[in-house]
Amino acid sequence: RRASWDEALEIVAAACLYTAKKYGPDRLFSFSPIPAMSYLSYAAGSRFTQLFGGASMSFYDWYADLPNQFPETWGDQTDVCESADWYNSKFIVSVGANLNMTRTPDVHFISEGRYEGAKFVVVAPDFNQVAKYSDWWIPVKAGEDNAMWMAVNHVILKEFHADRTIDYFIDYLTRYSDGPFLVKLDTASDGSVKPGRLLTAGEIERYSGEEHNAWKFLIQDSLSGELRSPKGAVGHHWGSRKGRWNLKLEDSLDDSRIDPQLSFLNQCDEVMQIKVYDFAGKRYLLRGVPVRHVPTKDGPVPVATVYDLLFAHYGVSRGLPGDYPNGYDDTAPYTPAWQEAITGIGRETIIRFAREFAGNAEKTHGKSMVIIGASANHWYNNNLVYRGPSTALILCGCCGVNGGGLNHYVGQEKLTLAAAWKPVAFANDWLKPPRLQQTPLWHYIMSDQWRYEGEFTEYAPLPNDAKWAKGHAADHVARSVRLGWMPFYPQFNKNPIEVIREAEQAGAKSAEEIVHYVLDAIRTGTLELSVENPDAPENWPRVWLIWRGNAIQSSAKGHEFFLRHYLGTHNNLIAQERVNGTAKDVKVTGKAPEGKMDLVVDINFRMDTSAVYSDIVLPTAFWYEKDDLNTTDLHSFIHNLGKAVDPPWEARSDFDIFKALTKRVSEMAGYAFDGPVKDLVASPLSANCPDEMAQREVVDWKDQNDPLEPGRNFPHLKIVERDYSKLYQKFISFGRKVREDGLTGHNWGPIPIGKFYDELLEYPEGGSPDPRHKRTVSWGGQKYPSLETALDAANLILHLSPETNGEICYEGFKAKGELVGVELADMAEGHRSLRLNFGDLKRQPRRTLISPCWSGMTNDGRAYSAWTMMVERLVPWRTLTGRQHLYLDHPYFIDFGENLPTYKPKLDPVLIHDITESGQDERALLLNYITPHGKWNIHSTYKDNHRMLTLSRGMDPIWINDKDAARVGLKDNDWVEVYNDNGVVVTRANVSSRVQSGTCLYYHAVERTIYVPKSQLRGRRAGGHNSLTRTRVNPVQLAGGYGQWSYGFNSLGPIGIMTRNTYCLVRKMDKLQWD
Repeated sequence: RRASWDEALEIVAAACLYTAKKYGPDRLFSFSPIPAMSYLSYAAGSRFTQLFGGASMSFYDWYADLPNQFPETWGDQTDVCESADWYNSKFIVSVGANLNMTRTPDVHFISEGRYEGAKFVVVAPDFNQVAKYSDWWIPVKAGEDNAMWMAVNHVILKEFHADRTIDYFIDYLTRYSDGPFLVKLDTASDGSVKPGRLLTAGEIERYSGEEHNAWKFLIQDSLSGELRSPKGAVGHHWGSRKGRWNLKLEDSLDDSRIDPQLSFLNQCDEVMQIKVYDFAGKRYLLRGVPVRHVPTKDGPVPVATVYDLLFAHYGVSRGLPGDYPNGYDDTAPYTPAWQEAITGIGRETIIRFAREFAGNAEKTHGKSMVIIGASANHWYNNNLVYRGPSTALILCGCCGVNGGGLNHYVGQEKLTLAAAWKPVAFANDWLKPPRLQQTPLWHYIMSDQWRYEGEFTEYAPLPNDAKWAKGHAADHVARSVRLGWMPFYPQFNKNPIEVIREAEQAGAKSAEEIVHYVLDAIRTGTLELSVENPDAPENWPRVWLIWRGNAIQSSAKGHEFFLRHYLGTHNNLIAQERVNGTAKDVKVTGKAPEGKMDLVVDINFRMDTSAVYSDIVLPTAFWYEKDDLNTTDLHSFIHNLGKAVDPPWEARSDFDIFKALTKRVSEMAGYAFDGPVKDLVASPLSANCPDEMAQREVVDWKDQNDPLEPGRNFPHLKIVERDYSKLYQKFISFGRKVREDGLTGHNWGPIPIGKFYDELLEYPEGGSPDPRHKRTVSWGGQKYPSLETALDAANLILHLSPETNGEICYEGFKAKGELVGVELADMAEGHRSLRLNFGDLKRQPRRTLISPCWSGMTNDGRAYSAWTMMVERLVPWRTLTGRQHLYLDHPYFIDFGENLPTYKPKLDPVLIHDITESGQDERALLLNYITPHGKWNIHSTYKDNHRMLTLSRGMDPIWINDKDAARVGLKDNDWVEVYNDNGVVVTRANVSSRVQSGTCLYYHAVERTIYVPKSQLRGRRAGGHNSLTRTRVNPVQLAGGYGQWSYGFNSLGPIGIMTRNTYCLVRKMDKLQWD
């Protein structure tokens, strides 16, 4: 029914306060995606959430857009070139990216680059729009890109590294990769040898007195003939001596010049046979590696360089003994012949491609580029899919070079002004830490999808000698939470406000005593982590706020599970629970509960699926009806969204809605709380701080009696005071905490901003919002910069961002240069007088400045390209060694067999149990279900426009290969049911030879609001594209607490995968029923 704004806001505010009082503020969750498209619309909701004490849910990982390979290899969430840099490349490869469909305004740079001599290669299973546009289409089998790249890298190593010495490639690998770093070779009880951990400075006498020597790593120096620790490691970053964290080829102890030895091939003590696991063949191979025995405190240790291990792993012998292939025609891993049966691509094609790719890089010094899209990231082993091309690029010196690199585009993801935006968005100006939830693991647990599978090794088999790589994925989630690797809210099975009260009643007075009380309760079991008993009612999520996204359908991997377990409503799910005692740490009690949520609120401009299923829908503004900021990774300009008209009828902007909700909560706070309350906040071991050095080993305190210590082997525990009656005042004012702490951006901070904060206090109070002028507000006897309107917030962000304020840019580079030990401030010298405001942006979009928070260099009109600051200015990557990592030595990655780039097969459709209950007969096709980005819509928006519907047969058809369709008598435009155990879709068949046999394409994102008939099989209205999917967790992506594996919101952790590993059955309908 309709309601007034007052009535609706009162219900929502009352539900929030009731939840905080009875269950805890961490039972309130909010979800909104991609803030870069409208900074302040996102920030308003997240600011309310964090001031209240709720949890903001991540989106980049949940959308399966986060490429985990980026933080694994480069220590960064994502950093890519702007599309103008495509023009600078001479060899461009598109993988899983349909540029003319989803990047239409930018694709002209590809065309212009081709006029200048660039070659454009498309690797795609279907003959799509971008394949038609290419110079060369390579139709790899769906999901098998990595097998192709493994063979490509075999050829590159053989012909461009083993057979010839290319000075540019060797110099690049020596300076900018972990290629020369030493890996210890571990001998098992059976005498077999495997690569283990990186050799650390703390293991030899020379560095025994060095600070953080367990976090500095060793190379063999060809000048001195001894082991040396180059500058630039994580231990140098967080050390007390400044100026050691750089990529100079110098010893960190005495600044002496070093020359890292890349290979021991001609200077080894011995050739050892190491075990290489072949996941496709399910067998071990023995391959020879040149080894040195180096002196350590514990005696001689055999070591090999990462570079030499790569040759062994890829099967390039260089004359060494072992199970090496005899040539390209040998089918041993990972030759061009080996990949033929997997990819369907002929060996000669692979050889030619590798030669052209690397040959171009040799001639142009790195101007070979891979553009990669979300489709490649939606597979279970997505990080391995990405490590294929990234390895090729590093071997050829292409990263950190204009016209080169791995460029991942998945949406409007670049939040260029993040440094100044984050304290506004997450209320860090008033309190820390925020509650930031890793969404994929949360939905996996909370929507009970974990109960519908057994041990993950059933469908993703691993060697039997694994220590960690086994069991149920839910147990891995629980371990990751209790070790501080990943966040999980609610935190405990008790209200965190009540936990503090109980501690104080027990005699705890100080914060330290309260934390000690909590740790004792955890250890004795009187207080539990909620992740270990998620189906207990006290651990359920209670209030869910959704805005700027379609969280119940478009992004809901496992939509039907959401309907059953969150909302308790009708659904088409027929999958059976399969946990059957396989989960050891996570409790399974009776049947999975249904209807966990008390209140779902959707803020929306249209009645999409999320709105249809919500309890309250609040009307919001659309484009041109609000003031906001907008940036993207595809160009380096900042746009404003200037309000042209007021929102229609009773609609309000997102900013104004959350401001009104915050005010109502403050007005009603007295009904729930007598005054300020103390809230205990748990937060994970995080990136961009010394937490990166928390855990050298995986030691589970629950099993190994390791004393609990927050910030080491357990989440941080902090006490935050919340005064709900003051929520509104804090919402509309920018607090002083950021003045003290400074700003932290995408990969750098803090930047001191004290004087710039004080400048904001010089502006007057009151008056009307102005695009060119800032304002202040006063309350409680203090004056603060104003955040009263979106326009105020936009001007504050522009004033404090190094990308739009030249003086802050200069101060940031100056501080960064002092830490790094190289001159950087000169890059900002020419911009110091520039300051942009909202009025400037209304006149025209303006290019952002070069920034200490980003890795690209844009001065003098140069196109932004990631990592150029590392290559040209010797700023380290945010990794263990400070270099690009080809070798990943986290204990989880070693145990999962992913320490070196490798190939793992696609998941078996039978073993993932997508079709166990559905059954298959001769009328049904079994197909790999693929959901590319749509042609006639942006996600679920615009799809129901009449003109768009006319272009797309009035609905979203499912695309099926013509030969597959003929096998079961399907003709073009027939009505079909597409179904599996997770749900069912009813649509028309689009029969086309452009689709690869064995696959079907159902373009994302299909609603269940129009043109959806009933299902014959299930007897209910059919669903949307996510009705056939479910969420799973790849446990290796839970790794944390170590170097680049330290948590960052939207930057690390498992992704919302399985949209590409889904299988479905397709059959022709006998009867169409609409009601």
